[in-house]
Amino acid sequence: MTISSHWVLTLECADRPGIVHAVSGAIATAQGNITELQQFSSSSGRFFMRVQVESGFERARFEEALAPLAAYLNAQWHLDSVGRPRRTLILASRAGHCLNDLLFRTRSGLLPIEVTGVMANHPDLAPLASFYGVPFSDHVVLPGTKAEFERRVLERVEADRVELVVLARYMQILSPELCAALGGRAINIHHSFLPGFKGANPYRQAHERGVKLIGATAHFVTPNLDEGPIIEQNVTRVDHSADVAELTALGQEQETRTLGAAVRLVSEHRVFRDGSRTVVFR
Repeated sequence: MTISSHWVLTLECADRPGIVHAVSGAIATAQGNITELQQFSSSSGRFFMRVQVESGFERARFEEALAPLAAYLNAQWHLDSVGRPRRTLILASRAGHCLNDLLFRTRSGLLPIEVTGVMANHPDLAPLASFYGVPFSDHVVLPGTKAEFERRVLERVEADRVELVVLARYMQILSPELCAALGGRAINIHHSFLPGFKGANPYRQAHERGVKLIGATAHFVTPNLDEGPIIEQNVTRVDHSADVAELTALGQEQETRTLGAAVRLVSEHRVFRDGSRTVVFR
């Protein structure tokens, strides 16, 4: 009986001639059929590749066929099934627009993630999580309780085998220790007014300054606040006629759109970190 599987192979290594030839040759030797291939040689001297392959081999045998190539290239590589839902934990506060969008897209089959739960520092979004049948827990996060909450987050990550943590307008700054523990696995969303409109009521501040563009940025979480490698950005044009409520609605629309796109790109193994930048294969 022939086993037909669809794999996504991601590979990163020092740039050198002949990498594409070597990878495609190894795949052909393993009787794989390439259905999608993207590559990029960065100015940093790194080479990035994402390949989708149909193969009659089981995973273990296919990995065995690729291992000598990875060793030859001294490459970091990963093999996964195309479309496999990534186990995802969502952190939230009171604003529900991003959480609702993620849960709706997941239920609709538009996001390749499996939401293992929602953890929040307020109870407000419990009914929303309940509507989608997702476990919800809330914990007061104050200077004296923050470490305990973050410990619980890491416990959930380990217990639920979480692969991705999404900050869906979670209005707390993660500690450097939690950022390090979740390195490359946590995504945040913020309005693109930063750093010009920090703090509370950014859309009111934007209205007072008469902005002409508003938008949102999704990025990896790092200890440097809102300075992690950017995954996705979107903007929309506005004018003097928009009041604070309209700016807020338009801004939240961009936040949900941007975060959803970033989660999809990361879940499909389309995002590579290249120092302080990202390489994104669409």
